[in-house]
Parts: sequence; structure tokens; C-alpha cells
Amino acid sequence: MSDAGHPVSAYADHIRLSVRLTPNASRDAVEGRETGDDGECWLRARVTSVPEDGKANKALVQLLAKWLRVPKSSISFISGETSRKKILRIEGDPEDLQSKIKSLLAD
Repeated sequence: MSDAGHPVSAYADHIRLSVRLTPNASRDAVEGRETGDDGECWLRARVTSVPEDGKANKALVQLLAKWLRVPKSSISFISGETSRKKILRIEGDPEDLQSKIKSLLAD
């Protein structure tokens, strides 16, 4: 899934981003990395939307598109649509996307 300590896996024409989503939050935000007991690394994100009828997933896509400055249409779900832990496919140049994520998480 993801490299140890980093929630991104690079492929030829896209990246896969592991995300742990908290719906019903007080604000929409990307909060950094989280590493589980098993060593799995996730990007922590919060959205104000409720987890019903895909509302929280739509809010997550909007949040990540704005955060990464990519079109919403370039983000799709690989797994976890009904789970807190999700894996997203983000179309684009893998090196560019990885460097954006690293610099945003460093802030």
C-alpha cells in the first residue's frame, strides 16, 4: 500500500494516497500523517460532512483537490468508500504530486 512513514505510493501515471477520514468534524482540514501500530501510514483528513450517501467522500475529494491544486475529476476511490481508511488514486505526474504532498506536510 504505502511506504513506511509515507502515505503515498507512486505508479507510472498516478499516485495512490492512503487516507484516514474523520467525518462530522468541526472543520475541513488535512492534518498530517498518522502511523498505525502495524506501521501503516495514512494521511489524516477531517471533513464537516456526514458519512451518509457519499457526502463525506465528496467532501474529501473537494478538500484534497483544493489542497493539491488538482482537478476533482483526477481523484477516484480504489478502496474504502464505506470505511474510515481509504485509498485514493490521483491522476497526474507522480513525481510532481509526491513533491507537492511532501512540501505540504512539511509546513
